[in-house]
Amino acid sequence: MLNVCSPSADDQKELSAALAKVPAKPGFTKDYEVARGHSTLDPNTPMPGMPAMPSGAVPAANWVRVRREFPAAATFSNVQYSFSVDADNMVETLVLRVRDPKDLMEVAIEDSASAITSASVMLSANTPAARVRLERFGKSSVVLARCSAAEGKPVPNQSAYEPIFRAASEVLNRYRDALGVRRMVPQELVRLGVGTSTKAGGTKKTP
Repeated sequence: MLNVCSPSADDQKELSAALAKVPAKPGFTKDYEVARGHSTLDPNTPMPGMPAMPSGAVPAANWVRVRREFPAAATFSNVQYSFSVDADNMVETLVLRVRDPKDLMEVAIEDSASAITSASVMLSANTPAARVRLERFGKSSVVLARCSAAEGKPVPNQSAYEPIFRAASEVLNRYRDALGVRRMVPQELVRLGVGTSTKAGGTKKTP
């Protein structure tokens, strides 16, 4: 079982080393992809870690995805950014895939915010990373996540992992700029009807 709240010293080193490999000033090829869509989840299909949904509930999310390719000489082959919004939450996920995976296969960074705000506000606020995951070839994943207090227990002390969270947040912020998502994502969500009324995706129109 992964200890995502307090990874071992070796896991911390792996997380730091992987984040350090991410290009600080990314250069991309001409190939790219921008997609948007609306997805629903079958309430009859149980999802690990998710509570059972109320009868008649049809959870759905609107999403925007951006993918860019790195040059052939780069350590990473491509980077994919996705932004999803449902009735309750907005989630950003940045995934960088290694070109020739020997041990490390991909680095994923995630954050989230309540859907009571707008996508443009969330993106301009530089929301810090809340989860970092390394997918490894033939090994279990390495994960660090912000953890809240368990029932009857205090909030875990994660101050020792702040350098990793800070490095992940810096990577996420750089790639928000490099991929142009601060402007692109709100525009694409409007095409899906999100942000145009108080009932679209749980967001309100920004005056």
